[in-house]
Amino acid sequence: MTRRLHHGWESRSTRSLALLYEMGLEFELVVHSFRKSLYNDDYRKLSPAGRVPCLEDGDVVVFETGAITEYLVETYPECGLGRLPGDPERVEWLQYLHFAETIGQHIATLTQHHVVLREDWMRSPTVMKYETMRLKRTLGVLEQGLSDGRDYLLASGFSAIDTNIGYSVYGAAHFVRLDEFPAVAAYWARLSERPAFRKALPPEGAERLYHKDFYELPDA
Repeated sequence: MTRRLHHGWESRSTRSLALLYEMGLEFELVVHSFRKSLYNDDYRKLSPAGRVPCLEDGDVVVFETGAITEYLVETYPECGLGRLPGDPERVEWLQYLHFAETIGQHIATLTQHHVVLREDWMRSPTVMKYETMRLKRTLGVLEQGLSDGRDYLLASGFSAIDTNIGYSVYGAAHFVRLDEFPAVAAYWARLSERPAFRKALPPEGAERLYHKDFYELPDA
């Protein structure tokens, strides 16, 4: 059976890539250019919106990181990274899984304004400041969730939601200083030491989404 992940470096597909590495599943990695291969007709037969990630698992095709996460942990429960129906942490697991995308939506807006819209006249400083404030609020939710000293988001330990939220923290750190959120900063430090997260980050010379470690807000 062929298992294949379609990926773009530093995009949301990092969630799915890190999860596959954490699960120890064999797969082929297909890396797409943001400028070219996402927009061809062949790829859009797999992912109609022309976005990554997209997972091919035999005859099954799944796009959207949350859906891929649920599919993988339910199809391969022996990996132990899901919290299936009946588990006492199931609701908390699902909530964090979808909260990763709430964080991601603010990151996406800031990425558009700081990175994709290259000319100053294209950007809205008001939107950038507002979205930074909203992003900080989401990090505050994580800060509260981690405030009891737990290493990962669930009391039972590492799970697939940490790959999803972990990427969101990685993206957020390009726009918000994590030292404002010490529990989140410590959480990211733990995640970034995991071999799976290291493997999911761009290798030398890869086409990156972010060209700076941090993007400052405009003064105006």
